[in-house]
This record gives sequence, structure tokens and C-alpha cells, in this order.
Amino acid sequence: MKCLGKRRGQAAAFLPLCWLFLKILQPGHSHLYNNRYAGDKVIRFIPKTEEEAYALKKISYQLKVDLWQPSSISYVSEGTVTDVHIPQNGSRALLAFLQEANIQYKVLIEDLQKTLEKGGSLHTQRNRRSLSGYNYEVYHSLEEIQNWMHHLNKTHSGLIHMFSIGRSYEGRSLFILKLGRRSRLKRAVWIDCGIHAREWIGPAFCQWFVKEALLTYKSDPAMRKMLNHLYFYIMPVFNVDGYHFSWTNDRFWRKTRSRNSRFRCRGVDANRNWKVKWCDEGASMHPCDDTYCGPFPESEPEVKAVANFLRKHRKHIRAYLSFHAYAQMLLYPYSYKYATIPNFSCVESAAYKAVNALQSVYGVRYRYGPASTTLYVSSGSSMDWAYKNGIPYAFAFELRDTGYFGFLLPEMLIKPTCTETMLAVKNITMHLLKKCP
Repeated sequence: MKCLGKRRGQAAAFLPLCWLFLKILQPGHSHLYNNRYAGDKVIRFIPKTEEEAYALKKISYQLKVDLWQPSSISYVSEGTVTDVHIPQNGSRALLAFLQEANIQYKVLIEDLQKTLEKGGSLHTQRNRRSLSGYNYEVYHSLEEIQNWMHHLNKTHSGLIHMFSIGRSYEGRSLFILKLGRRSRLKRAVWIDCGIHAREWIGPAFCQWFVKEALLTYKSDPAMRKMLNHLYFYIMPVFNVDGYHFSWTNDRFWRKTRSRNSRFRCRGVDANRNWKVKWCDEGASMHPCDDTYCGPFPESEPEVKAVANFLRKHRKHIRAYLSFHAYAQMLLYPYSYKYATIPNFSCVESAAYKAVNALQSVYGVRYRYGPASTTLYVSSGSSMDWAYKNGIPYAFAFELRDTGYFGFLLPEMLIKPTCTETMLAVKNITMHLLKKCP
């Protein structure tokens, strides 16, 4: 910088400018998401009575909190673990209310912006764009993921075929990777990740699964058997518009990005938009709610495209796996009602073996069971739709963790999370290859 070479008299005048310039150049000077989460908190409470639950629902609605868990205020009841993201200007009112009402609470994240800056990698200067040295232990933007898919399609044409099943509301391609040794009349497994935009560990797992399959195909007999006998249709990012928006504007965006003619609120919950008990319990009819079911079933082009593909190939697709976060659960139908599925023994056995395999790696425990009783009742889900449309094994994973990091699972936990989940998926797949209806 030439200002360092000025005469002393002039240099004195330039020093403040030089100092400011150097400060701007320092990494980390510009805040992620324009510092919008500064002072925001994530607070956990568990109502001990229905009276407490009612009071908490009321204050949450008034303060317009961002619910992290459960997904809707309607689910908050006695004993429900409830995690809320509250903006700085509302956190004082919420904490004062909790203290006055003598309701126990725990601050999980003291300052959301600081936690985001610490664990986030959106703008870190790392070699994340090199496709030959693609880093599976960091989160990737939509552009990076789609470039990676194109790269694999070119370099692994023997096992991978990439294609599009349509376009999103904002016109982005909905890409699928078809993974497996080519042959006719093979059964198939569908895997999707990122149906909810803010659940970044999902797309990270989809990428990890593909990487492991390609790396171990020749060395691992189980993987070789899987890819020789089955096709895997993998959709690393289901909700492409929402995922992109969670990188550029709002890290905690959940829904799609479709517009509503009567409301300013955008987006639909892509996991409430399926034609199975649509817009019933656990879904909202209000466009501003995070669980908004949409104006009609399959209103979202992303949902419509996947539903059409699954309908077309349902004779061959024997398993549907969808990856979400967070809760550490492995769920199976039904989600929309309290009832036992006809092939319960087979599905339950597969789930039991899967969570045991997962736990064997790092000791991480997953709860498993029907979604309605293990998590909550929700209508219009992709898992229920897949099952009702003839796919006998339908599962939804809720990946790490149980709330300490929530949606901000650090990158250092991508590898352990994906490693253990890989074992669970392999177990389900091997179970599928056996004679179980």
C-alpha cells in the first residue's frame, strides 16, 4: 500500500484511513447474514402441566418465536421438549415471563450470531470448489453440490447417471443421481435430503453416501452387493430454492419459496404437501406458518416432480428414505394416524437393526418407531405418501443432534454423523435384499 511510503506529515493524515482499510481486509470483519441474528437466543423449556403448555403457546405466538422443535406450536403440550429461537428484542420478554411463571428453562444458545460465525463456513477461504479434492466434511452451497454432481456424472459413468426430474418454483433443476451397476429390471431405493432447507446435515449425508458407495464398491462385499442388485435414486437437495435461500438470506428458512397470491408470506412445508390425509392434524392452513400445507396437494413443483417420478417407478422402488434433522430418531409409518402398518414386523426389525448398527460406532442412541407415537402426528408427509403408494419400506431419519447445536450442527460433526448413519442405511438396504415383504 503506497500510503506507507508517504512523507511523515502526510502519513499522519493517512494513518486512520490505512487502519480502516486493514480492518476491512481482516477475515471475519463482515458478518454472515448481515448480522441479523446478533443477540438472538435459542431457549429450551419442557412444560410440566397443560396449564404451562397453554401459557407457553400463548407467549410464543405473541412473540412470534421461530420454533426449532417441535415444528408447530400446536404440538406443545405437557412434557414436550420445546426449543425456540427468539430474536434479541423478544428474548427479554420471554425470559421475564418464564421466570415470573416459575417455568424451568435452559438457554441452549446464548448468541445465535456468534455461534453461527464460530461454526459457519459460508465465507471461509477454503479449497471447497476443487472437485478433485472435494471436501465432504464441510457444508456446501447448492451451486457446489450441483457442480459436484456434474463432475461425478462425467468421472464415474459406469456407476452414476445424472438426470433432472423437473424444475423448482424459481426455475432450478431438480437433479437426481442414479447410482448402481447397470442392468435391467433391478429393484431400487429412493433417498432424498434437504426437504426442509435449514437442515443442512441432510444434504451433507446424501453426498457422503455417494462418496462411500463409489469408494468402497470394489473393497466392501456388502456395498458391492447393494450396487449390483439395486439402483439408488439420490436427490441430495430436494428443496433447492429454500436451501439456496438458507445460504444467502435466512439460515433458518424451512419451507419452499413459492409465492402466495393473498399473503406476503412465502413458501410451503414440502413435507406437508403430499396427498395423504392432506392438511389434517399437524399441518397448518395459514401461509405464514412453518407447517403450511399449501393451497392444494402437490402444489409445489418440487413435490409434484418427485411424486410423479415415484409413481412412475413404484413397481421397482422398494424403499423410500428421507433425511431430516434434528432429534436422533428413525421413524416409519404412520405419521398421520395412530395405527400399525401391515408389514410392521419386517419394518420394525429393519429399524431395530439399523439403530443398533448406528449406535455401535460412537454410542449415539436413536429412538425408533412409528412417527405418530415417536415424534408427533403429522399429515401430508412424503414418508406416509410413499408407503401408501406401494413402497413397502418407508423411513424418515432425524439426524443429530438432540438440541445442543440444533440446526447449527458443526462441520466437525459431519463425519461422525454420516459414518454412523451410513451403517444404518446399509443395514436397511441389506434387510431389503432378504425375503421380507
